Amino acid sequence: MKKIVIFGSVVILLFVALIVVNNVQQTQKSAGNPFGKSQLHPATIEIMNDENYQNIILPEELEDTLANNEAVTVYFYSSTCQFCKETTPRLAPLAEDAGINLVQYNLKEFEQGWDKYNLNSTPTVVHFDNGVEEGRIVGAASNEEFMQFFNDYVLNQ
Repeated sequence: MKKIVIFGSVVILLFVALIVVNNVQQTQKSAGNPFGKSQLHPATIEIMNDENYQNIILPEELEDTLANNEAVTVYFYSSTCQFCKETTPRLAPLAEDAGINLVQYNLKEFEQGWDKYNLNSTPTVVHFDNGVEEGRIVGAASNEEFMQFFNDYVLNQ
């Protein structure tokens, strides 16, 4: 019976040690991130150095932008969304080539955005003008559909 208790204690200690090591590694990987958080979802850590995910907007910044009645085009994505991972490498360069400042809001890190901006799925691009939503495109649209959206709502301002 003593052997079982000792073995069980060793197994529990190993699990605790693994959890501690994992948390320390996640904290180290999250250091200096643009999200201002001490812990990030592992999928977000994976894309932090991807050039297509560098134009981040934080919830407070977006709220201030909208409160100031500024025009802004927001790409709402989740770092775990397969459709976003397919769309972002097409959408980010497309917007850049068109001269559009497409800011990126990570819904995995800031889940309050789902309700605040009435989002049902990702990816979603929303253009706001004078603090009010002017248009949105939902899903992994084609490049042509994104360009039509940009022409309709962003470039013709």
